Amino acid sequence: MLLEVKNLDAGYGFLHILRNVSLSVEKGEYVCLVGPNGAGKSTTLKTIAGLISPIGGEVCFDGETISGLAGYKVARRGIAYISEEMNLFSNMTVHENLLMGAYTVRDKQLEKNRLAFVYALFPQLEGRKNQLAGTMSGGERKMLGIGRALMCNPKMLLVDEPSFGLAPLLTEDVFDSLDTLIKEGGTILVVEQNVTKTLDVTDRGYVLEHGRIELEGPSAELARDPHVRKAFLGV
Repeated sequence: MLLEVKNLDAGYGFLHILRNVSLSVEKGEYVCLVGPNGAGKSTTLKTIAGLISPIGGEVCFDGETISGLAGYKVARRGIAYISEEMNLFSNMTVHENLLMGAYTVRDKQLEKNRLAFVYALFPQLEGRKNQLAGTMSGGERKMLGIGRALMCNPKMLLVDEPSFGLAPLLTEDVFDSLDTLIKEGGTILVVEQNVTKTLDVTDRGYVLEHGRIELEGPSAELARDPHVRKAFLGV
């Protein structure tokens, strides 16, 4: 098992968000975490990524306990977190932003290979490599955020709300890129409000409500579950 989260409790200050959350992701899997706003989905990703210290429980990655490690140490172990906000360097070019993503890479040939991979995945970025990131469209910024994360050659991506704020056509482009990464052997845990689309493209899923995992299973089965259909799919 590449990622295993066991009985995780986490929150912000006195606010207890996650309670006894357990989930797992195998190498090469495309797994989703869905649920209503405020359920704790983003908190789960941030805790795995080392941006929030857990109150209790354990996070194991690639055979090693990483619970409580600082975010940069988690990143060096091979987990890349792509936030909803993207947090790009707006006054730097596309190319410069991508190179910033390779700050842990010491092998210049690997850096060159990763850059070529990102530009092949997102040809739009190569065509705009000298453009300032802050002047790009929402969809292009999403692609740049994903591309920057890929520059460090991660073992796993944590992707928070990839479709947030995007038009339907651009949403398809972003999801297509994630699907390509899976076909290339990548591993992804994604949080997404578009439950219909997410369950359609992922392998397995977890339903998080009120800080607890309420359902889990193959995505196709979750899409047919009466509770999921009523609560999230409107049918």
